[in-house]
Amino acid sequence: MPAAHDLARPEESTAPWEPRIGDTVRDTALKRIGRVMDRFGSRYCLRPLNGGCEWDAHPDDLRPATASDVLAPAVAEANQRSSKGEPA
Repeated sequence: MPAAHDLARPEESTAPWEPRIGDTVRDTALKRIGRVMDRFGSRYCLRPLNGGCEWDAHPDDLRPATASDVLAPAVAEANQRSSKGEPA
């Protein structure tokens, strides 16, 4: 009898991950985190989480963002303020 982890559901094993509009993703080529705003052909349009200029990304460069990916910039900024003696 196969182990439980060998019994993947068909939709999990056949379909590659594909970002959806609204997903938070990591652009591995630019090392940036953004929210998927739209898709044009084979490119995704991303916007920084805190707003700003959108950029285009190739689907092969996108991965789901982890909690660590999303929190890292805020932690780095707080650490920088703290090292300068500024209030958090």
